[in-house]
Amino acid sequence: MLSRDKAIDLVRRHVRRENLFKHILAVEAIMRSCAREVGHDEELWGLAGLLHDLDFEETGDNMEFHGLRSVEIIEEEAEGEVPQEVVRAIKAHNSEGSGVNPGSDMDFALLAADAVSGLIVAATLGLPSKKLVDLSVKNVARRFRERDFAKNCDREKMILCEKAGLQLDMFLDVSLRALQEVSGQLGL
Repeated sequence: MLSRDKAIDLVRRHVRRENLFKHILAVEAIMRSCAREVGHDEELWGLAGLLHDLDFEETGDNMEFHGLRSVEIIEEEAEGEVPQEVVRAIKAHNSEGSGVNPGSDMDFALLAADAVSGLIVAATLGLPSKKLVDLSVKNVARRFRERDFAKNCDREKMILCEKAGLQLDMFLDVSLRALQEVSGQLGL
């Protein structure tokens, strides 16, 4: 399996925008924490989080190719080092464009983690301190219910955490704690 260091190198070659890189690190952290919580392979789930937006700068607004291009990059630059369940999760996180519907715990967790990372960051930036350490799960849950807050963060995708074995309240807690653990890397 592709090591985390090699995965970070691959991401750095294809992701130039620092905010996107931080998003990728956030999703990785959430995926690792979710895997621990539900008894799955933390390294495997973390790899899916790291590689899920590998092509985002290249595909941009053309969501038809998002995820699919990531898989092409993986095949070109890390052939045989990325397990098929990770490749499938990357495709399924943009099922609208890829045509691959989520089906595994990892697929559903990646969809949920991708969405909740944005909600948590937005909630953090709404605090006077702009620090993750000052954000509570109660605050995140309240922001989740506020449909006008962080509108681009798809609540329906966050709820898919339940199909991965995590009730929403627990998922929000696990996700917040994961981001608090990597707050230094995120600059929050």
